[in-house]
Amino acid sequence: MKLIPNAKEVLTKAWSVRLIVLAGVLSGVEVAAQLWLPDWPDGVLAAFSGAISAVALFARVAAQSDLEE
Repeated sequence: MKLIPNAKEVLTKAWSVRLIVLAGVLSGVEVAAQLWLPDWPDGVLAAFSGAISAVALFARVAAQSDLEE
């Protein structure tokens, strides 16, 4: 596997990466909520995580002005 030439810039500036990280955090919070807050409704944060992942897919292919091509 070979990294793209501007991998560092993409990891620090791309919205797709930010959204993927947010989806991961929400997934972790969902697990923690189930452990510590038993009355928390099932799947709420998982649904948000899924929606954010879908938006991240769009953000990955959308042109972003703060990144070089």
